[in-house]
Amino acid sequence: MSSLYTIRAGDPEQRQEVLRAMPRLAELAAPLREQALTAWASAWLASTHRTLEEMPYSLQAPDYRLLDHTNEVADAGILLADYAHGQWGVGLDQDILLAALLLHDIDKALLYTRIDGKVVADPARAGLPHGVLGAMLLREAGLPDEVVTLVGTHATTSPVKTRDAEAWVLHYADLFACDHAFRVAPGTVPFFQRT
Repeated sequence: MSSLYTIRAGDPEQRQEVLRAMPRLAELAAPLREQALTAWASAWLASTHRTLEEMPYSLQAPDYRLLDHTNEVADAGILLADYAHGQWGVGLDQDILLAALLLHDIDKALLYTRIDGKVVADPARAGLPHGVLGAMLLREAGLPDEVVTLVGTHATTSPVKTRDAEAWVLHYADLFACDHAFRVAPGTVPFFQRT
C-alpha cells in the first residue's frame, strides 16, 4: 500500500458515478471493467476533488475537465484502432487498448489539486512524473501488466516507449485530444503548433 493513494472499490453509488462519467468502461470485459472501476474510484477517493467533474486535465488548461479528455481519448482511440485494423491489418487487443485509453491519465486526479481556486501540482505528489503514479495505482488495483505498461510509458516525456500497436494508438489519440484542450484554453499553444 502507498501513502500516495489507497485502493478502494468505492460504494455502489460511487462506482455507478464513475461508469456514468466514462460510458465506454461498460464496453470492457467484466473482470477488466471491475478493475478499471476500482482504479478510478481509488484515484477519486484519494484525490482532493469532491466530484469527478472537478478534476482538471492539465495545468496548462485548468478549466478543461479530465473526464472530457479521457472520453475524447477513448473515442478517438477506438476510431484510430478500427482504421488501423481495417485498412492496414494491424492486430490490436481491444480490451487492453480500451482500458489503457480510459486509464492513461488516471494519475492526474492525484497530481493536480486546487488551491485558492487555482489548479496547481499537488504538493504531496509533485515529484512524480506523469504516468508513473498511475501505473503504480493500476498495478496495485490488479490491472494487467500490458495496461500498466501502456499507462506508465504513454507520457511524451517518458524515457521508455513500448513498440506495441496499442501504445501507438494511445499516443496519437492522446495528443489529438490534448491538442483540442489546448486549442480552446486561452493562451495555450497546441503541440502541433509548437516549435
